[in-house]
Amino acid sequence: MREELKGPKVENVAVAVVLNEVEGEKEFGVYLLNLRDDIMEGIIISSTGYGENAQTGEKIKTSTLRHSLEVLLPNEAAKIEPIMPDLFGLTNEYWVSFWVNDTMFDKRFVFPAESISEKKMKYLEHFKKQGVIVK
Repeated sequence: MREELKGPKVENVAVAVVLNEVEGEKEFGVYLLNLRDDIMEGIIISSTGYGENAQTGEKIKTSTLRHSLEVLLPNEAAKIEPIMPDLFGLTNEYWVSFWVNDTMFDKRFVFPAESISEKKMKYLEHFKKQGVIVK
């Protein structure tokens, strides 16, 4: 691919799956995290899950969901969507596009199948909770 078509490299942005306890129930949420020193604007996120049924070999694909956020300040996180544990066995992909000043950035964040589980969660300082993060 021609270098000028690749666009600028995305750094200091992450997507995290965080474990929240609400009234004694475990809930998992997907968050976009801005670790940059500048403001992210005009954010568009598309999410999808895909994989294969281990018993039947049948291909599985979730609906593609689209989300938008107007602004994400430095060191701020915003919830993108809830995620059900049933989807942890799939590859979960989040494509994030955003603007900083007059430059557009985009990056694909991928949680491989089985990479999200309570056993693999670590303490995420930014959230002060357990989770899994992809940078």
